[in-house]
Amino acid sequence: MKPYQANLINAGVLLVFGLWAYLIMAAESRSMTVLIPVFFGIAFVLLTPLLKKENKIVAHVVAGLTLLLVVALLMPLIGSIGRADMDAVFRVGIMMAASLFALVVYIRSFIAVRRARQEAA
Repeated sequence: MKPYQANLINAGVLLVFGLWAYLIMAAESRSMTVLIPVFFGIAFVLLTPLLKKENKIVAHVVAGLTLLLVVALLMPLIGSIGRADMDAVFRVGIMMAASLFALVVYIRSFIAVRRARQEAA
């Protein structure tokens, strides 16, 4: 799988599950922090054309943001486990899994590019 494809899948998961989490909350208890994955998803969608062109800087930025997101999702996951809110555990778990999958694809791509450069030299 190409990095831009993994990025689009991750962005779609973040958008869908992030909006789902926001929309099911009661109106009086809605927090803007629930939309953080949605903002990451929007950023990933906007960066996809540059990632598709194999822009090295954008690839590293996307990988860094994805790693940051995985780390940031740990606290909501721990909190939802503590509340025994299995719906939230499911949503956050899916977002983390998609982000980890994308991160693995990015890292494998970086390794492949480095190997190709070494073989060419």
